[in-house]
Amino acid sequence: MTDHHYALELTWQGNRGTGTSGYRDYGRQVLLHADGKPDLLGSADPTFRGDADRWNPEELLVAALGQCHLLSYLHSAVNHGITVLAYEDSPVGTMAQVGQGGRFTDVLLRPQVTIADPAHVGLAREIHHEASANCFIAQSVNFPVRHEPTILVAGDQES
Repeated sequence: MTDHHYALELTWQGNRGTGTSGYRDYGRQVLLHADGKPDLLGSADPTFRGDADRWNPEELLVAALGQCHLLSYLHSAVNHGITVLAYEDSPVGTMAQVGQGGRFTDVLLRPQVTIADPAHVGLAREIHHEASANCFIAQSVNFPVRHEPTILVAGDQES
């Protein structure tokens, strides 16, 4: 087994002068920084008094699942001889709030994959299962990550 470590810095930027003196007295702004990468501006979801123009942790989790699946899928495609020409996704996550806590109950990935060879349509759809099994992030969460793929062939309509 090989361990991989991921390090970054989080800095809370929401002290409005009185710190956390009250629930409405502080901002939820966060700066996420890692050496050699652009900073990410984070906050809470607007439902929880955050800024809508900043990334919230829930969006970042859905983004991580979508990106991990994409990268795992491309790897599987190469291994199976499928030439992928384009890949887009519009994933959606569902979180159930219970009191002050909550948990994700589901993430739905909706990849639209364009491939070169019409003979690979079935296999291109099938390897989404393999990609999911190989996605480190999907294997680390305790809720379902579902897939509704659309496979397109370059120059053709949806398959």
